[in-house]
Amino acid sequence: MRDFWKSGDPYAWLTGAALVFSLLMVAGLLLLIITKGLGFFWPSRVVVITLKDGSKYMGQEAGSEPIPTPEKRNSAEKKYRIRLKIGNRDLYGLDFKWTNNDDIATTTYPSTAVVVERTEWGNMYGFITEIKDGEKTLASGHEASVSMIRALLPDNKRLIKKIAAIEKDDLGGISAKIERLRLKLKPLEKDGKAPETQHIKSTVEDLERQYRDKESSLIQLKQTINATQVVTQSVEGTVKQLPLSSVVRFYEPNTMGVLAKTAVYISKLWEFVSAQPREANTEGGVFPAIFGTIFMVLVMSVVVMPFGVLAAVYLKEYAKQGVMVKIVRICVNNLAGVPSMVFGVFGLGFFIYGIGGTIDMLFFKSSLPTPTFGTGGVLWASLTLTLLTLPVVIVSTEEGLAAVPQDIKYGSLSLGANRFETLIHIIIPTAMPGILTGLILSIARAAGEVAPLMLTGVVKLAPSLPIDTNFPFVHLERKFMHLGFHIYDVGFQSPNVEAAKPMVYMTTFLLIVIVVFLNLTAIRIRNHLKKKYTSSAF
Repeated sequence: MRDFWKSGDPYAWLTGAALVFSLLMVAGLLLLIITKGLGFFWPSRVVVITLKDGSKYMGQEAGSEPIPTPEKRNSAEKKYRIRLKIGNRDLYGLDFKWTNNDDIATTTYPSTAVVVERTEWGNMYGFITEIKDGEKTLASGHEASVSMIRALLPDNKRLIKKIAAIEKDDLGGISAKIERLRLKLKPLEKDGKAPETQHIKSTVEDLERQYRDKESSLIQLKQTINATQVVTQSVEGTVKQLPLSSVVRFYEPNTMGVLAKTAVYISKLWEFVSAQPREANTEGGVFPAIFGTIFMVLVMSVVVMPFGVLAAVYLKEYAKQGVMVKIVRICVNNLAGVPSMVFGVFGLGFFIYGIGGTIDMLFFKSSLPTPTFGTGGVLWASLTLTLLTLPVVIVSTEEGLAAVPQDIKYGSLSLGANRFETLIHIIIPTAMPGILTGLILSIARAAGEVAPLMLTGVVKLAPSLPIDTNFPFVHLERKFMHLGFHIYDVGFQSPNVEAAKPMVYMTTFLLIVIVVFLNLTAIRIRNHLKKKYTSSAF
């Protein structure tokens, strides 16, 4: 037995078992996230439950659980209750209702039951009775009304997109031009330059006329789209009129086959990754958060790579190895263990209040007291994460530089290349796999950080993306949305946590997918460079 332990085989088996256990835990976590998230979009059947007291509830089954009864904890007989997603928050004020199985008299699945996904108040579960245009009835009865909605909904969605384009591009662009001219007008009025002032004022008046014309056409479009009303009836007989413009989609899950449900599932999944959020981020899509996360990581990567590589090259190739360099390396290693919130506080004080406030005083004085760069934005958040991940890049780059064979360096110098040429053409390309390893680790950490972003620019709902069609097209001073903060906000700050729980799982899964995609891209580049320079060494 003593020889067996000395051989080291037990330790190899223990490390292998630990690896398998870790992989199983990771796989189990991913499986939980995937099943809880992706299953959220499947259109399940609509059930009508009639209780023994005569009351009725309609909705989709959202799970069941044993009824907690401490007095019967050791009893073999367990009673269960089901959770029903009843929607119709404008009627009931809540999304879910728990019902004991013993209280249920009958359970039916009516073929005429519909699910109407709306822009507000959650899903509507009920029956469609008629379609109206003002006081005029366009269709009456279930079949005719459903056919009419299917015919009108595509045009309705096109009008909604047209309205959104007018609001964002036309009116937003005109407003941006007016604001720039008004900021330009302030210093001219102080200097008393009357001709230039008058020209700018006339331009502003023309833009305001254009704005009013676009606004009047927008009002007409909204009146047109809001004229069509969908008359619905809940299971207990309450009649509700819904403007067709508020209908995102509708379907009849009790009469749909697998292919039809799959089509609805795909459309809902596409909406999740491509649409704007709604209903306090508990419904709709997360596209602004996806864009903000990727954009911030790319800006951070562009900044952290040159600074990290330059610092590592100096420490490894140029600095005189002594006490001071050792102290610097110790500080860099310790910096990697500093809590991320400390970096957030530093970014708030140094970048936002210090540099951003100075930029506003020098270049955007006419906008004050409204800050331009003196408030949180994607630039300051990216720079804060640059400081957070810089030690990782420095250490990985140093390790990559140390792994370059000395024979290659001396061979380059002996052939007449100077030290700088050897560094640029030989050392750095050969060490590039190690450099990209640092970038991969920094991307993985930066994409999942939330605490420093809460102080440096992330918001619950961003009115516009950091990139748009308005000059200068890339707006690094704007606030942004982030998937990590979106998970925190929906999971812990939402007024309707139960309804938002599937959104938390799905957003978490999406964040993992994005991090894996960014890492795989960097790994692919690293492997290509490693293969290239390894093969060229022989």
